[in-house]
Parts: sequence; C-alpha cells; structure tokens
Amino acid sequence: MKILILGAGQVGSSAAYQLARQEANEVTVVDVDSTVLRELQDRLDIRTVVGHGAHPDVLQLAGAADADILIALTSSDEVNMVACQVDRHFFDGGKPGAGRTRIARIRSAEYLRDAGEEGSLFSPQAIPVDVFISPEQLVTDHIEELVHFPGAFQVLDFAGGRVRLVGARAVEGGSLVNQQIKSLKEHIPGVETRIAAIYRAGQSITPDGSTLIREGDEVFFIAATKDIRLVMSEMRKPEESVRRITIAGGGAIGYRLARRLEMTNQVKVIERDRNRARQISERLAKAIVLHGDAADEELLLEENIDSADVFVSVTNAEEANILSAMLAKRLGCKKVMALINRPAYAELVEESGSIDVAISPQQVTISALLSHVRSGDVVKVHSLRRGQAEAIEAVAHGSAASSRVVGRKIEDIPLPEGVTIGAIYRDGRVVQAHHDTAIEAGDHVIMFITERRQTQAVERLFATENESRAAAV
Repeated sequence: MKILILGAGQVGSSAAYQLARQEANEVTVVDVDSTVLRELQDRLDIRTVVGHGAHPDVLQLAGAADADILIALTSSDEVNMVACQVDRHFFDGGKPGAGRTRIARIRSAEYLRDAGEEGSLFSPQAIPVDVFISPEQLVTDHIEELVHFPGAFQVLDFAGGRVRLVGARAVEGGSLVNQQIKSLKEHIPGVETRIAAIYRAGQSITPDGSTLIREGDEVFFIAATKDIRLVMSEMRKPEESVRRITIAGGGAIGYRLARRLEMTNQVKVIERDRNRARQISERLAKAIVLHGDAADEELLLEENIDSADVFVSVTNAEEANILSAMLAKRLGCKKVMALINRPAYAELVEESGSIDVAISPQQVTISALLSHVRSGDVVKVHSLRRGQAEAIEAVAHGSAASSRVVGRKIEDIPLPEGVTIGAIYRDGRVVQAHHDTAIEAGDHVIMFITERRQTQAVERLFATENESRAAAV
C-alpha cells in the first residue's frame, strides 16, 4: 500500500516507523525540516520530500496522485485540513468521496464540535477529511478508562464498547492466583470470559485450561463490559472506586481530563504556568487548580498526596512526568500514571515498579491509525506492550465457499501461531470463543496477537477470495 504522511514530528515519525517497518508499506514522508527527514531516512526504508505539505507542487512531487492513503499529521490543524482540500482538488478531480482515504490530525476541540453530525465541517461537501484523529482526545479517553477500572493497566474497547479487553497484574489476594485457569468457571459461574494472553517476566505464555496464574503475571482477558469488574476481582483484591485525583499539567490533556472527571470525582490540577492556571481555573466548574510545580515535595505533602487515589502526570516534559509520578508514589499515592514518549523510558519505569502505568501517546495514536490502514475489514486495532503485541477486531464476510473462516469451527480455522480468538460479537450479544464455536457471516471477531509479524496473515485469513485476488493484482 502506498501511504503519504505529512509531518515528521513525534506522531508522524512514529507512524512512518510503524507503517514502513512493521507493516511493510511503501511510505513517503513530507516535512519542511530536511534534518529530521534525513535522520528518519537513515533509520527507515522510506522516501522523503522537503516542503510544505499543503502546497500542490510538493504533494505532486511526493506522489499524491498514486497514494492509497494520505495522513496529515503536522502540528497545525489548518495545514492538515488545507492539505486534504488541496489533495482532493488537484489529485482527485474534485469528486466528493472519490480516490484515496484522507486522515488528518485535528487537535482543536473547536473544529471537532460538530464532527459526525449532518453538515459537519468534515464532509465531502466541506473539508474532505475522511477520518480525523486527535491524539489529545485519544489519550484523554485512555486515561479515563484506566481511572474507571482501578487495578487495570490497559482497558480496550471493542464492538462499540460492549466488549473490553483488560490487562491486569495478578497480585496476592486474587482468587485465581496460584489456580488453574479452568477453575475460573467455578469461581464466577454464568460469566463468559476468556484469558487471551499471559506475560510472565516479560515473556508471552499461551494459556490453556491447565495454566497456573502466578503472582506478578500480566493477564489479558476479554469479557462483556458489564462483567469486567467481576473478572478482575479474580486477579487481585477488589479495589474501591477512585474518588480523589491529582493531575499534573493543565495543558490540552490535563484540562480535558479534569473537565471529564470533575463532576464525579474530587479533582486537583497542578499547573506550573500562572497564566494557564488562571485560564483553566475560570473554565473548570468544580476542579481545584493550583499554581506550582508537581515535582515539589512540599506542595504534594500540603495537598495530601498520600490520600489521593490516582496521580496522573501529563505535562509536555516526560522527565518531569516521570519524576513527579515517582515522587507521588513514594509519598503514598495509591496509583500513579505518567505520559512518556520514549519506549525505553516507559519500559524501565514500569518494570521497576516506580510507576504503575506508563502512557504512550504514540501507541494510542498509532492504534487509531492502523484501524484505517488494515485490509480484510479490520475495524479496530489496539497496539499492546509498546508495539510487541496487538488486539484487533475483524468482521467476517462471505460464505463458506468464499471465506476461510465463515462456517468453520474455531478449531478448524488455521490460525497463525500466537493468535487467539478471544470473543465474538454477534447480533447484539457477546459469544465466547470455544473450540467448537462456528464463525458466522457478520461476526465481529476479537483476536489477540502476541507476534506482530502474524498480523498480515490474520488479515488475509479474514479476506474473501475476491478481496485476496484483488490484493494480488
């Protein structure tokens, strides 16, 4: 697939790495900074073009006319929107809905206010953006899910939120700890759930009924949303709902998170910039906004950080996020989270236990992008464990004659090594995937992939014969 990426910042570079190296696509990156492009080209087998991403001559030089997907990821919403408009006008013949898929990064909430509604700013009749992505909004949603499910380090939605895949660390006191997985049915009869994967000491274990859950295991399980808390209680002692939350950083993410949570929780926001602190204080209804440094021990003690349920650091400086979260943890906060861009940093702090959850904005954003890049009607993609694993939702199409999965029992489907079918969403209900469960046309099949190299094999598995022939041509 030919993919054109505009912008080589953190998000653009991460997208280029994922789509070129991990997904084996033909990628071209456009940016005004030749130094950044040169460094990117040294690491990846991609083509680069120096220039303004919204200029027609630059888009032509970058091969816009032949691209399958255009992804505008510059730091400017306006540049991203104009680039999509220019692309359609010059390289699509101005035909609404024709040609390539256009994805744009849109940060401002003002542009997104009527998104998805009739007469929206983003439509073939207005600005031709097929898919808009807001990294700040995606990260806010991700953190909010973690707040609502204490004890989880990953909460992922499938089937429109009706099914969730949850990652939780097994700790002493959980009913299933040191028990075989098959005993789960006895513990919570009537609840359908499946353990999709276990990571022990960083290594993947393919679970079966006789597998023992050990203390410290990272357990990923799939269940209907209504049953998540009950299943999680098997991995660790039930935890009280989160009430008191301290947010370090009043930027786009910190402000959005405070606004989401202030009506149901006691929220404090610590912001270093006095003007910004005053600004968000006037816009928030109930949250308390403090001017100060979140890494100031005296300030945290004064604000009773030891009685806080969650501390989440989302400033623009990842070193400050790490230090303030580690300090909050040492001072007695129950759960701490930090926004960390560099995978090596995230892995280091999580493995040491100094921070409970390291949040990667790139990983969250790439997951949203991949849903629109994949073939075989993949409608949802979540990148896990800093890109090592993946959870996807694919729709089964066709008939027994044209599909490799429709009409077949799971035990008869040639799943690649490391791929587990966790659940099926069918006609408004969740069907747990047993060995004798047959896949039907229209099923949303939720899978866990421990080996990323198997992703394309899974896509081919869910493509019909006609789609496979078209891809080959």
